[in-house]
Amino acid sequence: MKKKAVFFDRDGVLNEDDGYVHSMKDLRWVPGAREAAARLTKEGWLLFVVTNQSGVARGYYTEEDVIRLHEAMNREIESYGGEITEFFYCPHLPGAPIPRYDRVCSCRKPAPGMILKALSKYGLDPKRCFLFGDGQRDIEAAERAGIRGFLFPGGNLDAFIQKTLPDIKDYHEKEL
Repeated sequence: MKKKAVFFDRDGVLNEDDGYVHSMKDLRWVPGAREAAARLTKEGWLLFVVTNQSGVARGYYTEEDVIRLHEAMNREIESYGGEITEFFYCPHLPGAPIPRYDRVCSCRKPAPGMILKALSKYGLDPKRCFLFGDGQRDIEAAERAGIRGFLFPGGNLDAFIQKTLPDIKDYHEKEL
């Protein structure tokens, strides 16, 4: 049986979207984010983050900064009993001031590249995968990858996911 997974956008879903967050000292967790990751991990879900990081292309911070932040985020999530299986990020931006990042790519949401890569790499069943995002481009990327997306309106992420899970279970029954 193929594996099930939950995908999260990062800024605005796991952490507050305070604009180009790239270090733990500037990161503010969304209420319930770490708890949701822990609960979902314990329930057997693989967790992934798919995030556009145009701050790299703009020269605000480096890819190494993004990687360090993601490692630190995962350590904190692990202290709650959860685990992000992998963080995927897109550093590209058409028209970027840093030439090597100035391009259209298949990973920048709403393109589905990051999700498709995870589906393939981890042998995931798209019918058993869901994305929580805070913008229409997240939902569009999910749809284009063949998975269901949910628009997180803010508030407590764990409460929102728990409220959404009955819908996910109904979706499983219809699709499987």
